[in-house]
Amino acid sequence: MNFIYETMYILRADLGDELTDQAIEKYQNILQEHGAQDIDTQHRGRRRLAYEIKKHREGIYVQMNYTNGAAAVAVLERAMRLSEDVIRYLTVKQDVPKMQAEEAVVEA
Repeated sequence: MNFIYETMYILRADLGDELTDQAIEKYQNILQEHGAQDIDTQHRGRRRLAYEIKKHREGIYVQMNYTNGAAAVAVLERAMRLSEDVIRYLTVKQDVPKMQAEEAVVEA
């Protein structure tokens, strides 16, 4: 059974570009160290939050999609929970039907 994981997280808006890039790289490295593959990171930019979270009105949105991340999710979320730079995070696991997974391998 193949799973695709999607982790969306929001960084503090007051982080500079350099600190933002360091945070993104840190979370990518955690995934790689724990066996995640096909890591696709999308920097969604600064956006206004729908409601105030931890006294923040804006945040920097980042989305990561990856496979084989079962072991990495707990470690990644723990690191995000302990970080003062992450306002909010959410990981979703999607089941990929076998036929679709085979097509993705052939296309890649």
